[in-house]
Amino acid sequence: MGDLYALDFDGVLCDSCGESSLSAVKAAKVRWPSLFNGVDSQLEDWIVDQMHIVRPVVETGYENLLLVRLLLETRIPSIRKSSVAEGLTVEGILENWSTIKPVVMSEWDENNRDVLIDLFGKVRDEWIDRDFATWIGANRFYPGVPDALKFSSSKLYIVTTKQGRFADALLRELAGVTIPPERIYGLGTGPKVKVLKQLQEMPENQGLTLHFVEDRFATLKNVIKEPELNKWNLYLGDWGYNTQKERNEAAGYSRIQLLQLSEFSNKLK
Repeated sequence: MGDLYALDFDGVLCDSCGESSLSAVKAAKVRWPSLFNGVDSQLEDWIVDQMHIVRPVVETGYENLLLVRLLLETRIPSIRKSSVAEGLTVEGILENWSTIKPVVMSEWDENNRDVLIDLFGKVRDEWIDRDFATWIGANRFYPGVPDALKFSSSKLYIVTTKQGRFADALLRELAGVTIPPERIYGLGTGPKVKVLKQLQEMPENQGLTLHFVEDRFATLKNVIKEPELNKWNLYLGDWGYNTQKERNEAAGYSRIQLLQLSEFSNKLK
């Protein structure tokens, strides 16, 4: 009957870490001007470099905003407001982000994630309006992915925590691919497990072999916990935002197949 691929966006199709880190720094300057106005280009470059290392912990974009501030606090003791910043390393963030995040949100009095989500989106919109070319240029699709999407004989859906309008713009402008808007499930469409349930229940998808490609190990573990989703073939893209430790752990799960980029492009075709 054919194949259906539900594809994560950031870390599977597109390496957006440069753009999301720069957007986070721009948003941090708006949210916490007294802390970030003194940040020079050298320190900004250091933050962006560190963000590439800690990127695997990010589930939703606004967390980039928290991470750039936390990295700044690890570097400059005089501005510290969080109890966790002293002595914290990028390895510590990778290991313990799920416990660190609620602590810093509370200590910085940032308990409304929707405010941060809106700000992060607004800063991106302003960057796009002001200088679309540099915004696009701060992203890149992984090698071979645009052609694999263009020439795929499978039914494709995008399932992402990115705001859908940004995924759509990048697919069209950078990859040269048009995916119908009803097949892009972005931020606000619910958890990925819910979206996968919706996709498998659609009458037009009955009989298709189901595949879900994700770079976030924790998301795949959530899918495995749902007995209703046991028809899905699950793949962890080893080129995306995950660590060697996570890849090693994933190899112990019979449901999860570790996938390389070249295999992924071939599968889609």
